[in-house]
Amino acid sequence: MALTIISLIKQVPLPSEMRMGEDGLMDRTKAKSIINIDCQFGLEAGLQLKKQYPDARLIVCSMGPKSFENALRTAISMGYDEAYLLSDRKLAGSDTYATGLAISTMLKHLGFTKDSKDPFIVLAGRQTSDGDTAHVPSQVAEKIGIPQATFVESVKPDGSGNVIARRIIEGGYQLLKLPMPCVISLTPTGIPPRKPSLSGAIKARNLRITTFGIEDIGLGTEKIGINGSPTIVAKVINIVSERPPITMSVGHNESQLVDSLIANIKKGGNVLQNKEKAAKKEVEHPDFPDKDFRNGSRGILTWAEITNGKISRPSLELLTPARNLATQLGNNTQVITVIIGKNVGQLSQTLIEHGSDEVIMVEDERLQEYLVLPFSSIFAQIINERKPEIALFAATTSGRELAPRIGMKTDSGVTADCTGLEIGEYIDKKEKVIYKPILESRRPTYGESKLATILGFVCPQISTARAGTFEVPKNIEGRKGIISEFKPVLNDKDFVVEIVKTERGEGGLQNLFEADLIIAGGRGTTNDNLKLIKTLSEELKKQGINAEWACSRPVVDEGVAEYSRQIGQTGKTIRPKIYIAVGVSGAIQHIAGMKESEKIIAIDHNPKAHIFNNADFGIVGEYSDIVPELIERVKAGYKFGLDQVIIK
Repeated sequence: MALTIISLIKQVPLPSEMRMGEDGLMDRTKAKSIINIDCQFGLEAGLQLKKQYPDARLIVCSMGPKSFENALRTAISMGYDEAYLLSDRKLAGSDTYATGLAISTMLKHLGFTKDSKDPFIVLAGRQTSDGDTAHVPSQVAEKIGIPQATFVESVKPDGSGNVIARRIIEGGYQLLKLPMPCVISLTPTGIPPRKPSLSGAIKARNLRITTFGIEDIGLGTEKIGINGSPTIVAKVINIVSERPPITMSVGHNESQLVDSLIANIKKGGNVLQNKEKAAKKEVEHPDFPDKDFRNGSRGILTWAEITNGKISRPSLELLTPARNLATQLGNNTQVITVIIGKNVGQLSQTLIEHGSDEVIMVEDERLQEYLVLPFSSIFAQIINERKPEIALFAATTSGRELAPRIGMKTDSGVTADCTGLEIGEYIDKKEKVIYKPILESRRPTYGESKLATILGFVCPQISTARAGTFEVPKNIEGRKGIISEFKPVLNDKDFVVEIVKTERGEGGLQNLFEADLIIAGGRGTTNDNLKLIKTLSEELKKQGINAEWACSRPVVDEGVAEYSRQIGQTGKTIRPKIYIAVGVSGAIQHIAGMKESEKIIAIDHNPKAHIFNNADFGIVGEYSDIVPELIERVKAGYKFGLDQVIIK
């Protein structure tokens, strides 16, 4: 009974080479491509497992055009044995739901089902750089009917037919024990991928790659491609910064540079010049009849995620867009929140006071900690009974794996990591109808350089909202609402994944969301393990400032700081009054997490660092020179203007 290790990979275009087509959508035809970075870590994880199982069979699979053979041959040259490509024009335009369906169908065609006699494990990257959804691993797992673990840093066998996965969670990590078969998605924080070998390259050149069409694997066209996908990309626009030009410090030494910074902050910095906005292009609005596609579905469902016995802040934030959407929909649309756990009833009133009209409680001692299998089953049962038109989840590590698994159960599309949610309409010129009301989910994509609007045509329309994007709604003490209880049908198979350990560090999600001032260290601050960054934060706290320290992704990748401190597209989105970026290059993924800060101060030794294009104040200087000077100024009573009314 030899183990089979299956790696799913995707060939992606370089974001810097993507261009927008005349139709307003992205054109990737002329862009150079590579194996998605996260998928490369999945490939290496498979090769590491091979060391524990020398007889294991290594398979690599992909879905895409014939050109994806290049990526498959690279995997073969790294050490994989077989390669399979699902390639068919009818798959063009598939969303993540259709992609997950197609890949899982191919795997089942190859004999990998939940009832397989021989063990297997499916490895994948956490997410792809062109989509950043993190949906497909969950969708493949659900469609095959096997357990999963996502956002995993490492995976090791336990010697008893199970694997132990170290999974990133907000504030720390979990160790999960999963039986095989299972699906694991890997973050780019594990063992770096190896280079292809010469013998491997020769093998890859001569290997025959098996290519399937949809008819070969028994897949119909009903739920694939543009027409069969439950979601579509309605439009894509460029993201343009509205921050005024940076004010740079001047001086011959660190003392003069810091004096200049303090003076610039006191003056308030540069001001964005008012520019005449281009006249809006009139959008043709044909006299087509309205089409209500909801089939009786009504209401908005949200999930209240529980962390350390409390409702997580991102779950409370969800109630702001939920209430706005309910107002736009009118007709007394209700906001219903589901809370799952052990002894969680006392938290229900808090949700009502923050905007929920009804709280559905699901209580069971086995549900004290989040587990994707029972939680997705519970939500599917509630959705089938209540039939909401919209379902919202926070884009935490748990929300981002739970939502797509639920979407697969309900045949609904999912939009990930949204920063805007509105009710709108869709003009279908082919059918000559106007779909309304429809949820417009807006999300940054292609390395945060574009803003895509996604529409879903199957209810519930499911979206995850980026944490830190929306404000927590005001608490209305004594607000009335309904508290009900739901008794789901659960079975032992829902609990086959065991939580071995949960570790949450002191660097919490809550602190970063509530801090007035955040100092973030980048790659340029790791030589002392962020010691000066942490010292500056502590000295500010002594001055009565609500300060915290954070970091960029490379710092987490190097193991210098925990994931809960990471700011950026794959970390936290925060909006403090002041954000100080030290030694941060300014990658667009990092900018995504801090661009909403009221004032941004950038410190870097490289005058051409991209961070200076996204800051209000800047100093060109060395970390080890500038930050000690700032620490001394703070000790002397300087508070970055937070004791004055200068932050607009």
